[in-house]
Parts: sequence; C-alpha cells; structure tokens
Amino acid sequence: MDGVKPVASAEQGGAVEARFTEFCKNGLQLDESTFAQAMKLFEESNHLLSTTSLSAIGNGPEDSERYWFAFILYSVKRLSEGTAENVQQGNDENGFNLCQILRVSKLNIVDFFKELPQFIVKVGPILGNLYGPDWEKRLEAKELQANFVHLSILSKYYKRAYLEFFSTSGSNLDKQSSVISASGYVSDYHRFGWLLFLALRVHAFSRFKDLVTCTNGLVSILAILILHVPISFRSFTINNYPRFVKKGNKGMDLLASLCDIYETSEDEVRKTMEQTNKVIVDILKKKPCLASECKSENLASIDPDGLVYFEDLMDESSLSSSINILEKDYDAAIRNKGELDERVFINGEDSLLGSGSLSGGAMSISGAKRKIDSLASPAKTITSPLSPNRSPGILGGANSKMAPTPVTTAMTTAKWLRTVISPLPSKPSAELERFLTSCDKDVTSDVIRRANVILEAIFPSIAFGERCVTGSASLMDSIWAQQRRMEAMKLYYRVLEAMCTAEAQVLHANNLTSLLTNERFHRCMLACSAELVLATHKTVTMLFPAVLERTGITAFDLSKVIESFIRHEESLPRELRRHLNSLEERLLESMVWEKGSSMYNSLIVARAALSAEVNRLGLLAEPMPSLDAISMHINASCGGLPPVPSLQKRESSPGQNGDIRSPKRVCPDYRSVLVERNSFTSPVKDRFLALNNLKSKLPPPPLQSAFASPTRPNPGREGETCAETGINIFFSKIIKLAAVRINGMVERLQLSQQMRENVYCLFQQILNRRTSLFFNRHIDQIILCCFYGLAKISQMNLTFREIIHNYRKQPQCKPQIFRSVFVDWSSARRNGKTGKEHVDIITFYNEIFIPAVKPLLMEIGPGGGTTTKTNRVPEVNNNNDAQCPESPKISPFPSLPDMSPKKVSAAHNVYVSPLRSSKMDALISHSSKSYYACVGESTHAYQSPSKDLTAINNRLNSTRKLRGALNFDDVEGLVSDSLVAKSLYLQNGSCASSSGAPLKLEQPDT
Repeated sequence: MDGVKPVASAEQGGAVEARFTEFCKNGLQLDESTFAQAMKLFEESNHLLSTTSLSAIGNGPEDSERYWFAFILYSVKRLSEGTAENVQQGNDENGFNLCQILRVSKLNIVDFFKELPQFIVKVGPILGNLYGPDWEKRLEAKELQANFVHLSILSKYYKRAYLEFFSTSGSNLDKQSSVISASGYVSDYHRFGWLLFLALRVHAFSRFKDLVTCTNGLVSILAILILHVPISFRSFTINNYPRFVKKGNKGMDLLASLCDIYETSEDEVRKTMEQTNKVIVDILKKKPCLASECKSENLASIDPDGLVYFEDLMDESSLSSSINILEKDYDAAIRNKGELDERVFINGEDSLLGSGSLSGGAMSISGAKRKIDSLASPAKTITSPLSPNRSPGILGGANSKMAPTPVTTAMTTAKWLRTVISPLPSKPSAELERFLTSCDKDVTSDVIRRANVILEAIFPSIAFGERCVTGSASLMDSIWAQQRRMEAMKLYYRVLEAMCTAEAQVLHANNLTSLLTNERFHRCMLACSAELVLATHKTVTMLFPAVLERTGITAFDLSKVIESFIRHEESLPRELRRHLNSLEERLLESMVWEKGSSMYNSLIVARAALSAEVNRLGLLAEPMPSLDAISMHINASCGGLPPVPSLQKRESSPGQNGDIRSPKRVCPDYRSVLVERNSFTSPVKDRFLALNNLKSKLPPPPLQSAFASPTRPNPGREGETCAETGINIFFSKIIKLAAVRINGMVERLQLSQQMRENVYCLFQQILNRRTSLFFNRHIDQIILCCFYGLAKISQMNLTFREIIHNYRKQPQCKPQIFRSVFVDWSSARRNGKTGKEHVDIITFYNEIFIPAVKPLLMEIGPGGGTTTKTNRVPEVNNNNDAQCPESPKISPFPSLPDMSPKKVSAAHNVYVSPLRSSKMDALISHSSKSYYACVGESTHAYQSPSKDLTAINNRLNSTRKLRGALNFDDVEGLVSDSLVAKSLYLQNGSCASSSGAPLKLEQPDT
C-alpha cells in the first residue's frame, strides 16, 4: 500500500511492547486493572504506529512512540472514569493525571495538544468499540485544551496583577523578579492566592469555568490578598495609589476600585467574593468577621462596608498550613480525573508548559507563547478574509491605551453585553411585537416559546449527561445559565427587530409572514445569539459547534445568517465580528462538507448527477428535531439529557408541509430587503470587487429562499430553483476563501502570477466538475494537491515537502489537514482496496486526486486542451460531476484586499501594514499633522492610496520629482535578510526541473 511503511518485525514489536510496559509500571506505577486497559488499547492500535502519517508525529520514531504512549494513557484515564472496574477503593491511591503522563513521556503540554487530534482521528473507531459511542464527549480533548489556554492566560494575568500590588520580600521591590526567575521561586502569598483561586474553581464554579467568571474570581482573590497580606509586602499605599479612584468618606472602596481597574462587573465580583469567603470558611476553617468590627492596620483607609476579614488568614504561623490544606484539597479533587494539574502554572515547570521542548530540540519562550496563542481563539490567530472593514469604537476604559490581552479583550466584550444588551427587555419590544402580530396569524407566542425552549437546550440548568452537583456550585451553575439565556434572548430579539424593520422599509408592508414563520431561520438566529454570548464569556464546556448540536441545525444553515446578523447589529464589538467571521471560515472550509450537512440536501437538487454518490456515502442531513421533541426531552431529563441530534431520527419523514421542514418550504414570491444584504454572501463581497463568477447583473435571492424547499423555483431568478441559487452562491463563497488561501501560498512559495491563476482555475474546475472530491474533506487538501499537480505538469522543481513546509506557516494550518484525508476505497476502485479510512495527503493525491483530476490538469497545463482527450484515465471517462449548465463560470483571479503585512520588495525584507487608528490619531494631531500623510487618510479628498504615496514621496523628497510609488529596492542601508531570516518565512527560489514531470509520486516526501 502506498504511503505505509512495512510493519515492524515481531522482534521490534516486542521491544516496543516492553518499553510500553516499562512506561506504565515503572514510570506511572499503574495498578493491574489500569495497566490491563492500557495494554488492550496498545495492542488494538499498535499497527497504526507504523503508518507514515503517525510516524510523522514529533521529530522521529522515538518521538512518535512517546506521543503514542502518552495518548494511550490519557485516553484510558479519561474514558475509564466512572466505569465499574475503575470505581474501586484502591484507585484513589494510584491516580495519575495528564501532567504526570507528560513528565514520564518527556513531552510538553503544547506539543501534546498539537498532535492529539491526529491520534483521535486514527484511533477513534477503536476507542468507540472499547468505550462506547460517546467516547469523544467523555475524552473532552477540546475542552481540556481550551482550559489549558485559559489557565495560561489567567496565570499571566494574575502574576502581573500580583506584582503590581505586592513585593516578594517585605519592602524590597528588587526581589520581585524572583517570581518569574529561572528558579521558579514564587512567594507563599502568591502561591496561596493561586491555590485559593483553584479551590474556588473546583467548589464554586463547577461546570462553567469560563474566562469572564474566572477573571471575576481572580479579582476577588486580589481583594482577599490586599486585605490580608501584611502591609510590609505591599508595593503601594492606599491613599497615594492613583488607580484606586473609588473613594468616599469612609475610605477607598476596594472592590469598586478593582472592578474599575480590571473592567469587571462590580455586582458579579461581589457575588464571587461571597463564594470566596465561603471557600475559606469551609476548607480552611477560618472564622469570618465583619471588617467594620475589626481593628487591623491592613484595613486602614479602606471602606469596610460589605467586606469580611479573617484574623489569622495570612499570619506567618498559619500560612504554611493553609497552603498545605489547599494543596491536599486540590489533590483530592483531581486525583482520579486525569485532568491538567493547574498548579503547574506557579511551579515554574517551563519544560512542561512548553517553554523548552523535550520532544525534539529547544524551543524559545516566544515560540512557546506563539504556540499557546495558536491554540486560542481563531479570531486571534486567523486573519479572516471575511472580516468586515469597520468596527465600532464603543468600549474604552482604563486599559484602552494599553496593549490588549486576551483577558482585557474578554472583559471589554463582556462590558458590551453588560451595558448594551443586558438592559434590554427580555421579551419582544413593542416594535417587534407589531411585526409579529401583523403576520397572517399572530406568531408572538410561537416566537417566545421557541426562544425559551432552544435557549434552555443550549444553556441547560442541569448538565447534559453529567452527574448532578449540589451546594453552591449547583446554585452558581443555575444562575450562570439563567444569565446567559437572558443575554442571548435579548440579543436575539434586538437583531430580529432590526431585520424586520429593514425588511418592512423596502416592502412597504409589515406582514413578514414568510420570514417570521420559518422555524430553521429562527433557530439559526438563536444559535448565532447564543454563540456570541458563549464567545464573549469564552466558555470551556460549550465550545462550537455545541450550539449546532443542541438546536438541531447544521453548519450550512448557520452560514446563511452570519452576514445578516453582523450587518443588523451595529454595536457588535470587533472581537465578536471577528469571531463570527472565523466561524464562517470554519464552516466553509470543512464543516459544510461533513456528513449530515444540509448542504447535501440542496446539492442533490442542484446537481442531480451527484445524488447517487451523496446517497451512497450517506451524507444527507437528518430531519431537524421538532420543537416539541426538544421541549419534552428537556422536561423529562434530570442530568441525563442526551445530545439533541439524537432526536432527529424521531422526526417524521421529510416532504410534509410545515416550518420544521424548512428545506421543503414553499419559496416566497416577493423580494426582501435582505436581497440587498444577501444572507448567502459574506462581508468579503465588498472587498473582492473583481470577483464576478456569479450572475452579477441579477439580484441575489432573498433570505427566505435560503431556507425554502430546494426544489421550488426561485422567483428572483427565472428558471432556477432555490437549491441551484443557494449552491451557486455557496460555491462562490468557497471560491473567494480559496482565492485568499491560494494567494497566501503563492507568496510564501514565491511562485509566478501565472501559477496563481492556474491553481485558482483548477480549483474552480474541480469544484464545478469534480465536486465529489470535496465530500468529507477540507478545501485546503484540494488546494495543496492543485499546487503539486500543476507544479509537476509544468516541470517545476517543487516538492510536496516544500508545499507542506510552507503550508505549516499559514495561520489556518492544522497538521491533521495533510496527515489525515478521508478516502472511500470502494468508490476509488484502486488496487482492490475497500472500506473507508484516513490517509496522508500524498496517498490521497496518488490514489484519488490524480485519477479524477488528470484531464483537468491537462487542459490547464502546457499544451492546453490538445492533450485532454488522449490523456484521460478510465476512471473519469464517464464521470457524473460534469459542470451544471447553471453553475458559475470560471473566473480570473480576483482583486484581493491588501493582506497585512504585505511584502513590497523582492530584494529586501520590507513589509507594509495598515496604520493602527490609535497611532494615526497621534500622527495627525494638530502639532504634527503637517508632517505626515497616512495611507487610508488621504492627503486630498477622494484620492487613491497610490497617489497618497506619491504625495508622501514628494513631501519627503522636495528636490526630486518622483511620480510613482516608493521603490524599496533602491533603498540603501536596509537591514539584511540574514538578520531577520529566522523571524520571517523562508523564500524559495525558482529553478527548472531537469526532466519531465510525472503526475504520480513514487514515494512520499513529507
């Protein structure tokens, strides 16, 4: 089999098994029961370790083996929790967690999470057989990764705050650096605060350990420390500290001042403070007293109202024992869960966190930070081509002039929810109710009921399938869920009203029955609102696509409303706009192509020739679960509510008339205002002005047609069904996204513009004529194969290794994209193979891509269409993916927006980025305005950026008459490339191949 190395000999296999036994028994000291489970999974999956895609994990065979051992032990630990054989008395003493696994395997957390998805894809079927169909939910790999990212952020946030208020050794401020020194020293007070924070997370926050709630918790911890740490350790004085601005007759209001500094909700912090005091009482057994009744120098100049003080909490005599109690409490909480030991962030274990890689060479601290950042929100790391140009400047604050951090960004966005959305009514406004009552029948009660049911499913008061918790944690969970439901509901009503108002203005009528009775539309709007609330709070336990699963909609459904949602909520913060646009990228690049996507229900209508392949692979979406079914399931559950998608099979068969059958709904016969703000097209359309692969002279379809029956005629486009319109516009969005990705790879590989045109043209041809190649795959997998195929046929000296090497530097890159490509051998009819599996991208290229695409390559490559007929391979003679008569025509490469930073010199490493608005304000102030001309802020009205540059040149070079853009290649004294090569991507020179270019690879070269 291509791409698979020979299976190791029996002797080698025995050696690997011996090393695994040593790893388990001597390294982790597993009990016999756990070791037996680990050995069973090892034996079931050992054959996969020899495959090329998995041997590529790490930096060699030894690395791959250590990763594999760690993955097995982590899986066994997580998936055996709660099983009959695991609930034994002896297991408490033999518990181990993820950090212990990584120490023994000499791996760091960042690298572990980076490689884990590859293991999950390959071993998923085996885990399903051993541990049941819900193994992925119980493994909680994504949640654990998000938790690690949050804790990394919060620990830095806490450390900076602690150093701002306290020294480490009395009044000697010079020793503060020891907190972050190489020795890893942390003062006892610093450690106490972090351990108290972890106890708060365990006992009070329970399920919803979101970033905003945890930040409130840290602010309450800071208040505890300020009240109780001896004043000799303070690096501030109450009366002279400029950031304590909340002062009254009784002194400084501590909580109000801290909330002002860190932009948190004072009400929420006061509630969290109560929980923190309760943890101190319950765990440390300290007696509380009202601060107003206590006499302590720590309380001087502080307003005591509402504060609680513990007499001996930070006394030198009791501090050590308190730390030990907190350590033991945390040990007991995580012992049998296999989770991350969150004390690692104050223990100075840089090698475990990723500041130094033990898995293959040293890694700089900055490199580790980049890796941690890459695990964070996509909005932070992906420059989305779908991002809108403008963003509201609504949220200032104390930190507005400081560089934003993930925590300050989250708190600023939460402030928007708190100040803009929370004050809104929790029911339809009078204006919205006017639209609801103006329909053919009053739908107000239906809209309200639907909102309550769906949001209860998204934010349940009791966890899905989790054991019920009691006490303060359960109460906080219930309160948290109720608050988030209210925020999502208010946002939903607000945006729905804006949409209805805009619609009515164009139609000159208030009867919006077609829109307001569409079940799937409302669920998409509710899901979008809930996702924004979850993204604001950065919730670990409900990561996307949780909202899709719990509302019964698909990725394709949600993609239809994202742009309309953004456009109709003017106040939406930039971070949330970025989040929605990054979600749209995720939907387009892979999720819409996954099994169960409603896109396939439209595709078999728009492209009837594909219906056989779609049905054979079982790709069609299940019917959407009814609202009554979801409501009944919520009411009947008590902590054991299964995922909502399981309800889908209980719905009646498609074809019946009604709102649930939104793909089968009758297409409306009037145009909507949303024709002008088309839900199908993303905001990227305004930035890709040259992209005209649609019928640009015809108006886009109304929003209602996006959810109408695929077979119904589209009144806005004669002779076209709603499915054809929808698929054509969906394809146009795919092509736009592909254009950005192709352009990025062309720049990294330093390829010609002709090569860019060819890759873009081939991608469009494949999308229109070989559509099935995208089924169950990622669009980047097709793009990478297009690059290599055209390089070979053009006789370019470009290897797949170089392509993958440069692709790794792209912001959207994930290793599983090129290591794990879906293949259905039964349809490929290659070498007698059968079944479905995931292979490396080179195997996919050789076995699937080339047989299907070779004729298209010949049409584009040297010789053009003259070789097309003679070079067709048998597999594609009678293909059913021929271009649909109404499919988009092949278009030239679009005019892309300038991506930042953009290289402007071929000879030097000179890059240009748009000027930040904050910097621009300083440059164009009255004192300096005459000295600068900023691109984007024209020197004259209605002037182009190129003329701006000319004006700048003329100002700076008054003795020279320069009539063009700046020529960076003629500038002397630039920093040499050699000095910055390590911080910029490598550039590949072009050289001709010395021989012909076969289309197939003889051996993998990744």
